[in-house]
Amino acid sequence: MALRVYIEEDKAPLFRALKASDGEAGVFQTHGDILTFAAVLGFKRQRRKKLGKRSTKNPDPVLQDQFRDPHIINLIAVLATGDPKILATNEECDKQRITIFEEYANGGLEILQDELKGVVNYLDKLLLILSQERDSPSSLEEEEFDLTSFL
Repeated sequence: MALRVYIEEDKAPLFRALKASDGEAGVFQTHGDILTFAAVLGFKRQRRKKLGKRSTKNPDPVLQDQFRDPHIINLIAVLATGDPKILATNEECDKQRITIFEEYANGGLEILQDELKGVVNYLDKLLLILSQERDSPSSLEEEEFDLTSFL
């Protein structure tokens, strides 16, 4: 069963602005890339926020199978819970992993909403955010996520 990843309705305008579309420039090529970037940013900055009203159209929910690297959902779930049992292949664990990912993505989109307010060129600002994140001390002992592969 392919689960869907939702975004909060109030984040939809930013979400649409970040995605490249026919004839329009955008920072990210796919909805999965936006969600992955936002979730990793939310996780890195420890901003996890429950979803309010979910967007069901424009953007549609993203199928888990459509992510460039769907393993990031599992990785974030294990790191967030500290419990590898969350990787079990049953409906309850599947839904928990998606919920954790959605909440970190929602937190990351909230960070982006704040930091991109009034910005004309999103790409330049996102590159600055990446640079700052790379240079900031980390709470993780292992190598950091490399967010630049999603641009």
